[in-house]
Amino acid sequence: MRRVSLRQLRAFSEAARTQSFARAASALHVTQPAVSMQIRELESAVGLPLFERSGRAVRLTTSGEYFLVYTRRILATLKEAEDTIARLRGLKGGRVSIGMVGTAEHFLPRLLASFRSEHPAIETRLTVGNREQLVRALHDNEVDLAVMGRAPRELAARSEPFAMHPLAIIAPAGHALSRGRRLSPEAVKDEPFIVREAGSGTRAAMEEFFAAHHLAPPVTMEMSGNETIKQAVRAGMGLAFLSLHTVANELRRGELCAPDIRGLPLVRRWHIVGLTARPLSPAVEAFRYFVLEEGEKLLAGLFGKAGAGNMPAHA
Repeated sequence: MRRVSLRQLRAFSEAARTQSFARAASALHVTQPAVSMQIRELESAVGLPLFERSGRAVRLTTSGEYFLVYTRRILATLKEAEDTIARLRGLKGGRVSIGMVGTAEHFLPRLLASFRSEHPAIETRLTVGNREQLVRALHDNEVDLAVMGRAPRELAARSEPFAMHPLAIIAPAGHALSRGRRLSPEAVKDEPFIVREAGSGTRAAMEEFFAAHHLAPPVTMEMSGNETIKQAVRAGMGLAFLSLHTVANELRRGELCAPDIRGLPLVRRWHIVGLTARPLSPAVEAFRYFVLEEGEKLLAGLFGKAGAGNMPAHA
């Protein structure tokens, strides 16, 4: 084990996270053969296979799963040391690893670009996942901060709201429901729905709304991406429950509609989340402060009234 290097541990951790040597290489900005070599050398030093190979896909062996626990501890400790040194140096650079739910992809990259224009020396990394995946990434110290809709109760975390987040039922243009004014939620009880996957915050918000009104509309399809769901709704395959931030452009162009249903939009808040037990480096603290100061303003600029959570449901 004395021959194990940090480079090998980083390659191993990234390959375990992505379940692919190719994706690990891309994330680490090295070649795939370099990652493969690092993993082979690590397995040789450990004396046990860490991955099972099946074509291009890889998955951890039992020994690999145990070794990953200690690898993450080592890398997390090193990151804490780097953050401490960064605080002593002051904010001249640093690294920020940010996780975001897919719904935030309609505004967070622009917010990140604005942040980078003010702090060009800070290196940033963006990871996309559903709420469940981001909670796990925070717990495993794979991201410094996460942007999500619902504050996690599963973690000892600091969740700070920074902007309104409206969600509503979306239908194809010209749908019969779009011609009604102030409909009862029962109007959708027999409508087929296309839903997000389990673990998604959007899915949880939809289930909360339906449960509050004792509804159980039929689910015809489950999809993991908002863009795919939007296309399915446009094609007339069903209705969907989505963030108004993800469909703002389609609503403006008249490609989709949001029927005027009592109780909608369901207004939640966007949160920036970090572990309470983990001290923030100056770079991470700078990004957190930037989101809290500029996030609501940017959303209002991008989405107008939808950014503030009060877009008319029949827009």
